[in-house]
Amino acid sequence: MFGLVLAGGEGSRLRPFTFSTPKHLIPLLGRAMIEYPIVHLAEAGVSEVGVVVGYMGHLIQEHLGDGSRLGVRVRYFWQERRLGIAHAISLALPEIKGPFVVYLGDNILAGGIKRHVRAFLEGDFDVYILLARVPDPSRFGVAVLRDGRVVRLVEKPREPVSDLAVVGVYMFRDPEDVARAFSSLKPSWRGEYEVTDLIQWFIDRGRRVGFDFVDGWWKDVGTPEGLLEAVYLLLDHAEARVEGEVRGEVVGRVVVEKGAVVEGRVFGPAYVGPGAYVGRGAVVEHYVSLESGARLASGGASRSLLLNEAEVEVGGLRLVDSVLGRRSVVRSRRDLRGEARLIISDFSRVEL
Repeated sequence: MFGLVLAGGEGSRLRPFTFSTPKHLIPLLGRAMIEYPIVHLAEAGVSEVGVVVGYMGHLIQEHLGDGSRLGVRVRYFWQERRLGIAHAISLALPEIKGPFVVYLGDNILAGGIKRHVRAFLEGDFDVYILLARVPDPSRFGVAVLRDGRVVRLVEKPREPVSDLAVVGVYMFRDPEDVARAFSSLKPSWRGEYEVTDLIQWFIDRGRRVGFDFVDGWWKDVGTPEGLLEAVYLLLDHAEARVEGEVRGEVVGRVVVEKGAVVEGRVFGPAYVGPGAYVGRGAVVEHYVSLESGARLASGGASRSLLLNEAEVEVGGLRLVDSVLGRRSVVRSRRDLRGEARLIISDFSRVEL
């Protein structure tokens, strides 16, 4: 079975972070976002993966290489214009010879997709989709069910028709059928070729479109708040592990990677990445991820993400619900108290 990971989008909702890096390379607990889908594919028995790239695609190529580090063989397809998910899928179809699974590169599923891939391959389905109930269906493609069957898909409905979001994982039996379906599509009101329209082609022709509900949580990471929510969910499933140096105090479910130094206090669940540093006067509270080389010299952090080599030295100030970009610097020249929320891009400098 072939795997196809889509990573061509610009990540406009994640600006300013995506001005300097594609969103798929933003690290979450030491692993680039795009690595989660690829690892899930490998766990499901997929050995060959295509990655559709576009915006800053060369950086994704440099990061993933040939895929051997993740246990797969990776090849790349270029989407020069962002014309939708169905268009991205169409670019790889000439190279796909059998059943395949599409996984959006900014989606993360708890528990992976192994069980769902097995159900698709063992069943007699032409298409297989995953569904999840959501409070705001207008942000997603949604499925309408009737008598246990998928009868209609609607992309980002303006009027509510269902609360069942179509998760960013799609499985197809025959690439030639998918090519025929794509050739019949027209751009939507958004100017894109929608994957919901692609799958609707199969529904309208009476093909077997199977579905299942995701196990546990599913996260479509598209905003700074989404990054933080992904950190919370990933930390909820992280196992305590200490491989770095702890001179201070570590309490609860904490990951301290090799090369990290903790001189202050860390309360789990929390992640301290390789080469990261927690100073003697610093406190890392629950649901914080210090990515590789990040430094919290003083102050506190709660429910926050400090990206690679970010530096914080803020005395008695406590950062909450914050995302600090790569190599950003936040310093205070005064003895500040209380809380602050910061969303700052890579290479930024903030003096308080």
